[in-house]
Amino acid sequence: MENGREGGEEETRSNSDWAELTHECLTNILSRLSLEERWKGTMLVCKSWLHTCKDPSLFSVFDLESRFESGTESSLWWSAGFERKVDNMLRSVVEWSAGALKEIRIRHCSDRSLASAAGRCPNLQVLSIKSCQHVTDASIIKIASNCPMLKELDISYCYEISHESLELIGRMCPNLRILKRNLLNWIDPSQHLGVVPNDYLNACPQDGNAEAAAIGKFMPQLEHLELRFSKLSAHGLSSISEGCPNLEYLDLFGCSNLTSRDMANASENLKNLKKLVKPNFYIPRSVFHTERYGHWRLYDERFQTDVFRI
Repeated sequence: MENGREGGEEETRSNSDWAELTHECLTNILSRLSLEERWKGTMLVCKSWLHTCKDPSLFSVFDLESRFESGTESSLWWSAGFERKVDNMLRSVVEWSAGALKEIRIRHCSDRSLASAAGRCPNLQVLSIKSCQHVTDASIIKIASNCPMLKELDISYCYEISHESLELIGRMCPNLRILKRNLLNWIDPSQHLGVVPNDYLNACPQDGNAEAAAIGKFMPQLEHLELRFSKLSAHGLSSISEGCPNLEYLDLFGCSNLTSRDMANASENLKNLKKLVKPNFYIPRSVFHTERYGHWRLYDERFQTDVFRI
């Protein structure tokens, strides 16, 4: 009995020691945990720990990208229910950060949460919101107006964002150095079937040259640019090469309207370019119709029998 009583007293004393940790000490400990570990574990321990888990110092970065990358993409990610969950998480983090949030890396959010982030995160430097089917110019315009310190922007696979947003981002965010505006593979979309909604796949932006013009005119300090599967032509690429002389990395994979000559002409203007990802991409003949280029001989001259000559 005495041994049992002693064991119970030790357990009580141990629990008491944890509960009596100072806020600063507990914050230091929690900062060593991942976001998932804090949300699923420590927040549920007691009220004092829940309060500490909401300390603004723990929310300078909100990064879910590693979770998305480690999993297999699911059609559920594109559902309204999943979008609401991501929105709720982002809104909570924005509130708890008290303006300290500097980096957001998520997917499948909407204007509802992003507009909130724009209004309450003046120190935001990194914004990555890939695959957000309900993020529009409305919230990006708010980001441009309220987050002038932005250095990196990834709006890949966000089809409701237009060249107008790119123009305003360029005007209002002079520190922008990294822009990622990749599109889903529209040439051979088979890899996305059954996951991405068909109507979204068919809504691929067509204004590649308008976006390129906005980038070239209003983002002269860019160093890293990704435009995978963009529909820009030689004219658009020329706008970029003339307007963004500091580019060190340029990814044009899958840009089917560009030729080897276009790439060579652009490279002449980009003296600082260290890495150029060319549009090399296998294109099944079934994807194209002969009338697109007039006849198969012209098609073969341009693509060298299904493969870009680059």
